[in-house]
Amino acid sequence: MTEETLLPEFKFISLDREGVITWLTFNRAERLNAMNAEMTTEIGEALDLLAKHDPTRVIIIRGAGRAFCAGYDLQKDSSSVAHDHDPVDDYDRLIENMNRFMKIWDHPKPVIAAVHGYCLAGATQLCVFCNITVVAEDAVIGLPAIPAGGGYITPLWTPLVGPKRAKQMAFVANSRISGTTSSEWGWSNYAVPAAELEENVRQLAKEIAKIPARILHMKKVSINRVWDAMGFRNIVPMGAETDALLHASEDVVRLTKAIRAEGLKGAIARFSAGELDGNTKR
Repeated sequence: MTEETLLPEFKFISLDREGVITWLTFNRAERLNAMNAEMTTEIGEALDLLAKHDPTRVIIIRGAGRAFCAGYDLQKDSSSVAHDHDPVDDYDRLIENMNRFMKIWDHPKPVIAAVHGYCLAGATQLCVFCNITVVAEDAVIGLPAIPAGGGYITPLWTPLVGPKRAKQMAFVANSRISGTTSSEWGWSNYAVPAAELEENVRQLAKEIAKIPARILHMKKVSINRVWDAMGFRNIVPMGAETDALLHASEDVVRLTKAIRAEGLKGAIARFSAGELDGNTKR
């Protein structure tokens, strides 16, 4: 292996080169690849590195284990459920995630998401920014089981699935659709049997890589420009604004306190039982 082909090691992700393809793999399988702050930082660093890595012609993002990614990590001690967020600091934290995902949108190389198992909450945001999303038919695409925020995720779905389906998902906690349904809705490109996903995406990437890199780059730029002219780039920061606002609200503070006190599973159980909605006093 020459110095040109060597790729660095990370803690929560891995980069594996396969000819003209580089696989970016989420490696927190014990947490269903949920993204903590360090992992999102590593994703951004890896994308920056691959932008300048000439041997890489196509990037494929996948998850290790039984999930693509379960979204943002909401453990008791996670920054996502901190009780002392300043709204402006919170906005900066949220927009930083979006800026990292915009690295996919603006990346000079095609980026494909290969989705199997669970793809939840913030992971669905990441997939929206990918150029192509291929899913396993039995993949589970969904939103958070507890509404500890709002307006951060489904606005990004709206250009793909339309406002009515986006609201259908947003208005019910723990909304989920299958990989097959996601392709029918337009959230993903197409669905294949789970056993065929990796090879299908590999062959797709090889076909894409036959086009010279500079031509691919400008094809991507030209299509992105149309989408940006329709307002996509403007809606990206809007979710960070509404989410930061809601994080300071009485309703969300109640939910995040429950997560810190009882863990995510305990808080979800109480929310599902109607104990945390706050409506009893209204």
